[in-house]
Amino acid sequence: MTISVAGVTLSSPDKVLWSEQGLTKRDLAAFFERVAPRMLPHVEGRPLALVRCPRGREAKCFFQKHPQGSEPEGVVGVQVPEGDGTAAHLAVEGARGLVALAQLGVLEVHAWGSRRDRVERPDRMVFDLDPDEGLGFEAVKEAAREVKARLEADGLRAFVMTTGGKGLHVVAPLERRHGFDAMKGYARAVAEAMVADAPDRFVAKASKDARAGKIFVDYLRNGLGATAIAPYSPRAREGAPVATPIRWDELARIDGGDAYDVTAIGRRLAALRADPWEGYGEAKGRLPG
Repeated sequence: MTISVAGVTLSSPDKVLWSEQGLTKRDLAAFFERVAPRMLPHVEGRPLALVRCPRGREAKCFFQKHPQGSEPEGVVGVQVPEGDGTAAHLAVEGARGLVALAQLGVLEVHAWGSRRDRVERPDRMVFDLDPDEGLGFEAVKEAAREVKARLEADGLRAFVMTTGGKGLHVVAPLERRHGFDAMKGYARAVAEAMVADAPDRFVAKASKDARAGKIFVDYLRNGLGATAIAPYSPRAREGAPVATPIRWDELARIDGGDAYDVTAIGRRLAALRADPWEGYGEAKGRLPG
C-alpha cells in the first residue's frame, strides 16, 4: 500500500518506527509536514547528516551523509569541502524534501553550521550541554544560563532548545563573516573559561572519565563538517522526543531535554502565540576581536 503526504509517495505507511507509541511512517510524514514552517529555516540548504532507521528505531540504524542517487524529490546533493576536494552531501529543499525524509525512514536530522551558498562561512554557533549520568537537569539549566550570559557579554544573542536527549543546546546566530576555525576557537575559549571558573561543575573534554559528575560543555560541534541536531528534529530514542526551541522564560518549567515528543509537538505549536525564537533571523552577531 502507498499513500501521499504533501505530494510525497510513502510506501509501507503503516510501518511502525517507534514501537512504544506505535508511531508509523505515516505519522512521521505528518509530523514533518506539521513542523516544516518552523524547521525549514534551520535546515533548508544546509548539508545534513541523517539517521535512518527504515525498520524502526529498535532495529539497525545508520548515518547517511552522501546521496546514493535514489533519493526522493526534494532531497538533493550539495557540494562541500571534504579532504583535498569536495563531495556531495545531502540537503533538503522545501516542505516536500522534509516530508520525503519520512519515506527514507529518517528519525534524526543533524545539520551543518553553514549553508550551501557559503558553506565555509558558518551562520550559527552551538554549545551542547551534555550532563553526566545522574546529574540533575537543574544543573543543565544553570549551565545554559551561564553560556547565555557569557555570549551576551560579548554582544551575541543566545537562544536555547531542548535536544530530545539529556541536555540543552545554546545557539548563537552569526553574520557570515567568520570561518569555522575562528568560530570554534571562540567557542572553545568560552567552554574553557567556564571550566576555569567552576572546575567542579564543567569539563571541556569529551572523555567520559573526565566528565564524572559534571557537564560537558561541548564546543566541538562548531568545526567544518561537524553537525548538531536540528531544531524540531525527532530523535531515534524511546518516547520519540523532539529537539524543541523554547523561550528562556520557559526554561524554568522544563524538566528534561526530552520534554517534548512527536505527539505533543503539534499541541505546542498550536498553542504558541509567537515563535519561541522570535528575532533569531535578525540577531546575527559578530565574534569579538
